[in-house]
Amino acid sequence: MGKLELIKGRAREPVQRADVIGECGDAGCVAQRLGPAPPTAVLSVRDLSVAYDDRVVLEDVDVDLLDGRVTALIGPSGCGKTSFLYTLNRLSDMVPGCAVSGQVRFAGLNLSDAPDVGMLRRNIGMVFQRPNPFPISIRDNLRLPLREHGCPRSELDDRVRTGLEKVGLWKEVESRLREPALALSGGQQQRLCIARALMLRPRVLLMDEPCSALDPLATETIEKLIDEMRGSLAIVIVTHNLAQARRIADDVAVFWNADGSGCVIESGDAMDVFANPKTADTRAYLAGLRG
Repeated sequence: MGKLELIKGRAREPVQRADVIGECGDAGCVAQRLGPAPPTAVLSVRDLSVAYDDRVVLEDVDVDLLDGRVTALIGPSGCGKTSFLYTLNRLSDMVPGCAVSGQVRFAGLNLSDAPDVGMLRRNIGMVFQRPNPFPISIRDNLRLPLREHGCPRSELDDRVRTGLEKVGLWKEVESRLREPALALSGGQQQRLCIARALMLRPRVLLMDEPCSALDPLATETIEKLIDEMRGSLAIVIVTHNLAQARRIADDVAVFWNADGSGCVIESGDAMDVFANPKTADTRAYLAGLRG
């Protein structure tokens, strides 16, 4: 990760105590501050800031993402949720002009010190907003990452079948495995991309609004799949659909925007945050009064 030396051309203010959750509104965004990460945190983020050239999009993010649980990142558009997601497996390294400061720890390792970014992304998979299958066959979309990471040839077909079964695609495509993946419907393409991300058995799956381009039936299928994966790995999903977050999330992190940069103002157990939000901005956002 790059170093971000200057935040909005001013010195950074001292952080508050770990148990303080701030308000946003006209006074500006005060990020939540957390203490030591719990032992169940597979990703622990502290003091994270992200800028593109001289434009700061995230400041002082503290959040813990727990193993085996589904964490929904919610909040208005433009508050840095996707930028945050990109830092979690260092896709931000590939964005020109992007600078990242702070700390993201995965399994005890600071990601800025990770010597093998390929291995990191093998453990932290990504599914994007719009399906992006490779312009090759359905079968080869799943065989490709396996071959690249040394899977024995004798295991490829079994691994492909298992991957397609896991996302409910096998019965739909078993007779069409050599056909182009781009011939699939949008919902099928997205499930194929999820299967591809799961091929290498990651510990974390990042999902950037995976249902936003899908119809209600395809969305229901993806949500059912997320529910079935619960407990087997950590899932971090950006969604602007609060009803979806209520349906699928074990935990939520609420992002907010003030003065053009985002922060996390509140996070925790989803049922608790939805029922008893701690900040005025979270209450207003969940009630549909702001954002």
